[in-house]
Amino acid sequence: SISERYSKSSNRLFFLDYDGTLVKFQNHAQKATPTTLLYNLLDNIISDPLNTLVIISGRSQESLSSWFDGRSYYLVAEHGIWSNFPNFNWSYKKGLALHWMPEVKKLMEKLADQTPGAFIEVKPYSLAWHYRKVELGLGELKATELKEILNPMLNDYGLQLLDGNAVIEVKNTEVNKGKAALEIAGHIKADFMLAIGDDITDEDLFRYLPQSTISIKVGSNKSAAKYYLDEQEDVLQFLHQLIIK
Repeated sequence: SISERYSKSSNRLFFLDYDGTLVKFQNHAQKATPTTLLYNLLDNIISDPLNTLVIISGRSQESLSSWFDGRSYYLVAEHGIWSNFPNFNWSYKKGLALHWMPEVKKLMEKLADQTPGAFIEVKPYSLAWHYRKVELGLGELKATELKEILNPMLNDYGLQLLDGNAVIEVKNTEVNKGKAALEIAGHIKADFMLAIGDDITDEDLFRYLPQSTISIKVGSNKSAAKYYLDEQEDVLQFLHQLIIK
């Protein structure tokens, strides 16, 4: 069982997505702040010296910093562009092309203007078109339209389009959560690896990590993960039960 593997291991590595995994999705992205309960759970995980905790998210490094600065977690922001290890400063993946951003931003803005409630999040190395606050049906329609406009450009610019939970995000293909996780796994020789995520971006995490990784998808979508949890609350319960001595 998973708990048996956990208790028998001597070096453990947790990769946890943030939105939709550790916290519920919120209409306003800034409202998805960690609860006291979540802080306690994460601090409990790392209170065991055998455990290393990585929060790996599409969020900007400012968001992750504002919530987790000064805690002994590894942080990975913007799907792997930024990383921050305990007691170090943020570092970013150098040499990423940015010349595509103005054109893609202009197209996103044009559609946002036609879609009440849609807004664009400009991150240093990626762009996200959010439609969580858009009238149901219209958001999906406009998101499909945006994908059709952007798709022909992706190959030319070496970009990847992520169709996430009420968000369309565009970033460089050479960046993804799987590559970022693999890099960390290379430094920490873990004999127990756990990865939990709910979104399309987490599929890279499940695919890139070694076969022995315990991979868990939140929600019942098709996935490369080995296990499923029904909803976000189940994640906290699962983690809590796993680490109880």
